[in-house]
Amino acid sequence: MIFSDGVKGLESTAMDIVSAPTTDLALDEIDFGDPALWYRQDFPGIFAKLQSERPVSWHTEPEIPGLPHGEGFWSLTRHADIQHVSRHPDLFISGQGTNIPDFPPEVYEFLGSMINMDPPRHTRFRLIVNRGFTPHQVNSLEEGVYRRARAIVDAICEKGECDFVDEVAAALPLQIICDMMGIPESDYRTIYDNTNIVLGASDPEFGGDIAMAFTAAQELWSYAQELRTARLADPRDDITTKISQAQVDGESLTPEEFGSFFVLLVVAGNETTRNAISHGMKALTDNPEQRKIWLNDFDAVSPSAVEEIIRWSTPVIHFRRTCATADAQVGGQLITEGQKVVLWYNAANRDPEVFDNPYAFDVLRDPNEHVGFGGGGPHFCLGAHLARREIAVMFDELLRRLPDIAVTGEPDYLQSNFIHGIKRMPVGFTPQAPVGAAGV
Repeated sequence: MIFSDGVKGLESTAMDIVSAPTTDLALDEIDFGDPALWYRQDFPGIFAKLQSERPVSWHTEPEIPGLPHGEGFWSLTRHADIQHVSRHPDLFISGQGTNIPDFPPEVYEFLGSMINMDPPRHTRFRLIVNRGFTPHQVNSLEEGVYRRARAIVDAICEKGECDFVDEVAAALPLQIICDMMGIPESDYRTIYDNTNIVLGASDPEFGGDIAMAFTAAQELWSYAQELRTARLADPRDDITTKISQAQVDGESLTPEEFGSFFVLLVVAGNETTRNAISHGMKALTDNPEQRKIWLNDFDAVSPSAVEEIIRWSTPVIHFRRTCATADAQVGGQLITEGQKVVLWYNAANRDPEVFDNPYAFDVLRDPNEHVGFGGGGPHFCLGAHLARREIAVMFDELLRRLPDIAVTGEPDYLQSNFIHGIKRMPVGFTPQAPVGAAGV
C-alpha cells in the first residue's frame, strides 16, 4: 500500500499498487516503424518495457504515402530525458518539424505553426500571441465558461444517456475557443469537422491519409484569412482582433503567420481538452472511489484532480525534436547532428522514478509533475491555463448535477500515434431537469 499526501485539510487515502502493464514482445521486436504495433492490445506494456529496459531506443520510421521516408528516430520514454530535451532548444530544435515524418518544405511554409519554430522567430511570435492567453484574459472568460458548461448539461440532462464525446467533451472547448476567436456559432460545425480530419489522418473514418488532412488544414487557413480581414475592418473584443493588431518591435504577424496560428489554435484548442475530458470521464467511471473523493470536497480536490486527469489522459502522445549538434547526450546515448528525437509524453507520465504508483488514477496526487503540457522550455503549452479551467468547470457542472453519470460501453478510440483521442463514448445517468437561465 502507498499513501497519497492529498490536499491540505483532507485525510490521506490508501491505494492499492497497480502493476505496470506487460508485453510478450522481446525488446528487439519493438519497432515503431511497424504501424500494426500501435494497435496491439498490449501497447501500454510496450512503453513500460522500453522505459525500464531500453529508455533511449532507435526505431525505423513508418512509410507514409506522399511523404519522404526518413532513416529513423530515437525514442525517449523517461521523464528526465524528455524534460532535458524540452529545456535545451539550443541543442534540440523544432524548426525541422515536430511530427515523426518530414513534410515537404511548402507544407511548412504554408502551415509554419509556432510549434515548428525556433528562437528568435518563435520568441517574437509567442510574445504576440501570448497577449490573448494571459491569466487575466483567461480569468475574464470564467463566467462564459460556466454559462457554456451549464447549457451543455442542460441539453443532455433529461435524456438519461448520450454520446459523451460529441455532446459534452467536444462541445465546451470548441465553443470557448470559437468564442475567443470571434467565430460565429453557425461556423462551429465546420471548424469541428475540419479539426477532426486534421488530427485523424491515420484513422480511416476521417479519410486515413495525409492529403485529406492537408486539405482540411487549408480550409481552416483560408477561413482564418477571411476572419482576419473582417476584424481589421471591424475590430471587436476577441483574440482575432487583438492578435491582428498586436506588434512586437514594430512588427505584427503576417497574414500567413496568423493563418498558421489560427489552425494551431482551433485544432489544439479543442481537440486536446476534448480528449482530456473524455478520458477523465472514463477514469472516474473505472475508479468510483476517486469520484467519491472528488465529489465529497469538489473545490478542494479540483486542482489535483484536474492535473491527474491531464497526466492520465496525456492528450498529445508525442512531439519530435531534431538534434542540432554533433555531440548531444541524452540518457547516456550519443545523439548525432540531424537525428530525430521523439518525446513520448504518455510514457513519461507513467515513469515510476517520478510518480508513486504511476498506473493508479489518484485525484489527490501531489506532487504531480506531469508533462501533459510538454516538458517545459519555450514550447510549453500556450493554452494550459485555459485547458485546466475548462476541465474543472465541465466536471463541476457534470458531477454536481449528474452525480451518477458513467460510461456504459467501450470507447471508440482514434487510430493515431499522435493524439490520444476518443471518437465516441456512451454514458448513462439519472435524468434531471435543466436549470436554464435560473442557473446563470
